[in-house]
Formats: sequence, C-alpha cells, structure tokens
Amino acid sequence: MAENPETNGSSTAAGSQADNAQQFAIQKLYLKDCSLETPGTPDVFTQAWKPEAKVELNTRNESVGDNLYEVVVTVTVTANVEDKTAYLCEAHQAGVFSIAGFEQAATEQLLGAYCPGVLFPYAREAITDLTAKAGFPPMTLAPVNFDALYARRRQRAAQAATEGGEESSDGDASQA
Repeated sequence: MAENPETNGSSTAAGSQADNAQQFAIQKLYLKDCSLETPGTPDVFTQAWKPEAKVELNTRNESVGDNLYEVVVTVTVTANVEDKTAYLCEAHQAGVFSIAGFEQAATEQLLGAYCPGVLFPYAREAITDLTAKAGFPPMTLAPVNFDALYARRRQRAAQAATEGGEESSDGDASQA
C-alpha cells in the first residue's frame, strides 16, 4: 500500500510544530526563606506608631534543568520609629517554572517580569502575615508593575552597553 505524500508531509510538519510549541507551566511555588527581627520591642510598642518604612525588592532567576527555571522574589521591609528599628521583615518567595519553545527575548521577559508577577502576591502575603504576628499593624505592600521594572532594567543595560559600562543590579526596586 502506497503512502500518501501529502499526508506524510503534513504529519511531519505537524510534528515539527509540536516540537516548537511554546510551553509555560508553574511546576512549584514555595517560600524559600523568611525572617523577622524585632530589635525595638517592647519599647517601640510604647511609642506612637508612625513608622518610616523602607521596602526593597529584588528578583533573580537561574536554570535548574532542561527548560526549568527557579525564580526568586525577595522583599525586605524595614520599619523605623524615630531612631529605633521596629522590625526587619524579609521573604524570599520562589517558584520553579517550565518554559520551552520561546525565543530568548521572550524567555527573558517571562523570567524577568511575568514570573516575578506571579510570585509577588505570595511574598506580599508572607510580609503581611509576619508583621501582624509580630504585634504590628500588618504591612500591606502596594502592587508592583514588574513589566515596567523589567523594561527599565533592560533600558539601563542597553545604555550601559552603549556607554561601555557594565549592567547594574538585577531588578532592584525600592518603595518608601
């Protein structure tokens, strides 16, 4: 029985399309590390609660296998009342993501913006819970536009490359 060349050709084309199909999946989300220090307690509880809060936000990613990447969002909140540190709270929210079939630029965009956006609400919740459990008003962080942060980081890297400098930090952002 003769094979139909048209069917065979389209089957091969479909097979190669399946090999190049874009795939994105969340494999695992987890709290990698967290800490809370309250060096100003109990004295800080006797003062009026008018803290000056500093929020630092960092992201990083690394390959952990074939098409698997770990992305970590680190949020550090330092609250000071007058000259005393009320608390220092930090959460490292992580996830393992499966990313395949994307061009390099798209993969970098997913790792630098989309994945941190998926992780941030979990880090935000951890910070809120930890500060409340420490006896302070819960620290509720504002939403973060990781797409804008990623675009700004890429722009800085491009400027540094044209000026012959080195790329600066990997996704730092601060809020006050």
